[in-house]
Amino acid sequence: MNRIGIFLAAICGVLALLAAAFAGAHANHKPPSPSLAAAAPAHLATPKTATAAKPAPDSPDTKEDDDDEGVIRFVKNPEPLPAFLAHDLDGQVVSTAALKGKVVLVNFWATWCPPCREEIPELVKLQAAYKDQLQIIGVSEDEDVPPELVKNFARTMHVNYPILIVSRELEKEFGGIPALPTSFLANKEGGVVQKHVGLFPGEVYDHEIRALLGMQVSEKIETFEDLGQIFLKNAEHATDLPGVDFSGLNPEQKQAALKRMNTDTCTCGCRMTLAQCRINDSACATSRSLAEKIVKQVYGKDSKPAEPAAAPPGTTSE
Repeated sequence: MNRIGIFLAAICGVLALLAAAFAGAHANHKPPSPSLAAAAPAHLATPKTATAAKPAPDSPDTKEDDDDEGVIRFVKNPEPLPAFLAHDLDGQVVSTAALKGKVVLVNFWATWCPPCREEIPELVKLQAAYKDQLQIIGVSEDEDVPPELVKNFARTMHVNYPILIVSRELEKEFGGIPALPTSFLANKEGGVVQKHVGLFPGEVYDHEIRALLGMQVSEKIETFEDLGQIFLKNAEHATDLPGVDFSGLNPEQKQAALKRMNTDTCTCGCRMTLAQCRINDSACATSRSLAEKIVKQVYGKDSKPAEPAAAPPGTTSE
C-alpha cells in the first residue's frame, strides 16, 4: 500500500508541474496591440470611424482594382472639386482657385485615427516627390482638439502640405465624410476623378497621380460613371445596387423601390441612404436586409390579385 501511495503521489506531482508550466506559457502570450486592432478591417458603421487597413473587396470604387491590379479607374465625367477658401494651421490662405493646373488630393483625417497616422508618411513622400505638380490638402476632423495640438502633431509627422480644420460647410460640400481616412483626387482641370476610403498603399496614389500628370504608367486606364462612388448624392442616378435583386420587379416597381432606397436612411449608423450605403459599403448586412424588405414590400403591394367585381343587383353566383 505504501508503494502504491508513493507511486500515486509521484504521478500527482508530475501532473502539478505540467499544469504550472502550461499556465506560465499561457500567461506569456501577449494580446494583440490596441493600435493594430484599431487598424484591422472594420465595417463603416459609425460616423468618423477608422476604416479598414484595406477597403471591402467588393466596394464599388475598388472591386475591379482587386480583380485586376493592372487597372486605374477614373470618373468619366468628373464633377468639379468643391470650391473653398480657408486658412490653414499656419494662417496661410488655401483656395481651390489657385490649384488649377495641379493634381489635387484632399485628405480627410484625424489625429486619433490609426490608419490616418499610418497614411501621413506616404502623403509626405508624394508631396515631396511631385512638388509643384501636386497639392495635397489635409482636412483635420479634430474638431474638439485645440488647433495648436494638431499643428504640433503635424510638425512631429513632418507634414509638408497645408492642413485645415474641418467645418460643417466643407464636409457638406464634399457630400459627407462617413469614415476616415477619406481622400478625393482631382485632375489638373479640377475634376474629382476618384475617391478612396480607408488606408491604401502609397503606390495606388502614386500611379494615379502619374496618370493624371500624363506620365507613363503600366496600368490600363478605365473610366466609370459616378453613381455614388465619389459623391454620395449621385446614388440617386443608379439603376442597380450591389447585392440587391430587382429581377422580380417590373420597371415601375423597380423605380418605386429605388426611390424608397434613396429616401430611407440606413440604420447601421453610417447616416447614408440605403442606396448610398449599398454603393459605398456593399458588405453592410443592415442595408442589404432593409433593401430586400423594400423589394418584397413593393412586389407584394403591386402584385395582389384584383378584387372580384361586385355582382349586379338581383343576380346570384353559382
